[in-house]
Order: sequence, then C-alpha cells, then structure tokens
Amino acid sequence: MHRGLIFILFFWTGIGAVVAQDSSKRQQELETQRVRLKNEIKQINALLFSNTKARKNVLSEAEDIQVRLNVRSELIKVTNKQTNLLTRKINLNERNIKEQSKELETLKRDYAKMIKKSYASKSKQNRLMFLFSSENFLQAYKRIQYLKQYARSRRKQGVRIGEKTLLLQQLNKTLIVEKDKKESLIKENRLVQVDLKKEQKEQKRLIKSLKQKRQSLAVKIVKKEKQTRAIDKEINRLIREAIAESNKALGKKGNKIFELTPEAKLLASNFAANKGRLPWPLEKGVLIQDYGRQPHPIVKTTTIQSNGVTLATAPSSEVRAVFEGEVMSVVIFKGSNPSVLIRHGNYITVYKNLGKLYVKKGDKVKAKEPIGQVFTNQQNGKTELQFSIFNNIKPLNPKGWVYQM
Repeated sequence: MHRGLIFILFFWTGIGAVVAQDSSKRQQELETQRVRLKNEIKQINALLFSNTKARKNVLSEAEDIQVRLNVRSELIKVTNKQTNLLTRKINLNERNIKEQSKELETLKRDYAKMIKKSYASKSKQNRLMFLFSSENFLQAYKRIQYLKQYARSRRKQGVRIGEKTLLLQQLNKTLIVEKDKKESLIKENRLVQVDLKKEQKEQKRLIKSLKQKRQSLAVKIVKKEKQTRAIDKEINRLIREAIAESNKALGKKGNKIFELTPEAKLLASNFAANKGRLPWPLEKGVLIQDYGRQPHPIVKTTTIQSNGVTLATAPSSEVRAVFEGEVMSVVIFKGSNPSVLIRHGNYITVYKNLGKLYVKKGDKVKAKEPIGQVFTNQQNGKTELQFSIFNNIKPLNPKGWVYQM
C-alpha cells in the first residue's frame, strides 16, 4: 500500500514536471513571436509612416493602415495567449503551494511528535534500561538497530522539512514573477488595443471618403491587376524560353521543366535544402501583400492575384540575391520598372520594380550579393519590391522559403 502511494506520487510529480516544461517552452515561443511582432510594427512605422512629406492618396493611406492593423491584431492575439498561459501556470503553482504547505505542516507535526517522544526517553539511563530489559541477545541487537534507525529517521525528517521549506520559498518567488509578468502583459495589451481602435477609426474615416469613388477605384485596381498579369505572362514566357534553350543545349526537348546537368542538380538541391532559411531579398523590409488570390485589403469586392509577395522598404534600399545563381533575364516591360530573374538549377527567383540595375544577363551572383536598387515612387514616397520564387514554371509561396517572412 505504501509503495503504491509513493508510485502514484512520483507519477503525478513527473507529469507535473513535463507539463511545466512544455508550458515554459510554449511561453518562450510566444515571447519570441511577441518581440518579432513589436519589431515589425516599428519597421512598419519607419517604412510606411515616417515620410510625412509624401503625398499619399486616400486609398494608399488606408492600405498602409491595414498593414499595421493586421500586425497589431496578431500582437494582441499572441499577448492574450501568453496571458492565458500564465494564468494557468499561476493557478497550477498556487495549487502546488497549497499542497506543499499542507505536506510541510504534516511533516512538522510528525517531527514534533518524534522530538517529544525522543525527549521522554532521551536520558542515557532510559536507553540503557531499554537495552538491558531485553529477554535475549537477539532482542537487544534489534533494539540497538531500532535506536539507530530512529535517530536516522529524525535526521531525514529534519532534512525533508528544510527541503520542503526551500521549495515553498522558490515557488512563492516564481509566483510573484509570473504575476508581475502577467500584469505587465495585460497593461501592454491595453495600450496596443487603444492604438488599434484609433487606427480602425481613422481607417473607417478614410474608407467612408472613398465610398463615392468606389467604382473608379475598382477600375484602377483592375487596370493595375491587368498590368501585373501582363508582366507575369512575360516572365512565364521568358522562363519557358530559358528552359527550351537550356534543354536544347543538352540535346533534350520541352519547355516545362529544366533538364539538369550534375552541377545544376547540386545547385537546385542546395536551394531546396535551404527552404525556410533563405535570407530576405532586402536588408530591411516588411511584408505588405501576401502571395496568391485574395480580396483587395480596402475594396473587398475586388480580387487581386499575386505570384509573389510585396515588401515595403526604405528609399535607395538595395536588392540582394537570396541564393547563388546566374542572372537568367533582365526584363524591362512597357509601363513598368525592370525585373531581374536569377536561376538556381530548376528554381528561379524574381525581383520586380527595380530603379537601378547592378547586373546583366549571364552574370554569376552569390547569396546576399546586391543586384540593384528598389524603385521609389516619387508621388507617394513608396519603395516596394515584388519578390517571387518559381520551381520551373510553377510559382511558389515565398513565405515558406524565406526566413521568418
């Protein structure tokens, strides 16, 4: 029975330790996310809201506010998760402290009884009488062993009380830290929510002023989308052309996938192995438009399509190759700024909306090597890079490839 109780105690203690470890790991993950989101808001403020001289149109202003709203909303969610996790941890610690306090009191009572009993028979004469009153040698030996065991038990009980007291002190310290952290997070979250409400109010005001122009805005967005599709079509044509040329040189046919040399296979394999770890194509930047088909952030009735992501950055920012490769094409399409296509085996990275070019077709580039500068629109002050990744002719979501995008 006693062994069963000890097993149950150790079993539940072990589970508690695992739960606490998992909780701490999750708390660290959430804290990393929270810090990253706070830094992202700082970058958004620096890159989208610092240039007060730029004459942004109402739609552009509303779009920028939406970018910040998205990150603020995510920050609130992450902080709420942290707070809820801390609440559960605090409740668990409070229960643990209560249980440990009860056990400590039991230990102290038992120890007091032991001391009292020991005091009643502490004299040397009493101990000798206890031994000499034995009926035989075996009984006397057993009584000696009992006295030794009793002394050891007293020492162990004293040590256990000391350990339990120390544990309680540590639990109390941890509890105070956790409660302070929770209060700090709640306070910070309230401030973020205040900013969020202000921005939502400002955005509503801007959108209200846009309602009369909704139809003309939709026309502008459709026109911009048409131009984007034309550029994407030209990029697709250039990739197919490059595949056909490369395959012809190897005595192969087809324009859908690259037939690779051993060297190109190795390069492609290394590129794929770095999925999720590729560097940003900019030293500083924030993601302002996602990959894929999506409703326009402001004019929700209009749908937009993107074969890559759009990143905002500072004026005169340099664009850099995300991996070693060869410049496959430099595209200068009518009505748009230059784009650079870099081949990495059967992968291609595309860098659109460049203002200055540092490379030409056939150049070999290394990872993080500057290939040009992002174009800055003088009318609204925006400096935006469109970045895409292709596997042969298939577009891929860069968010899954670039580190912490």
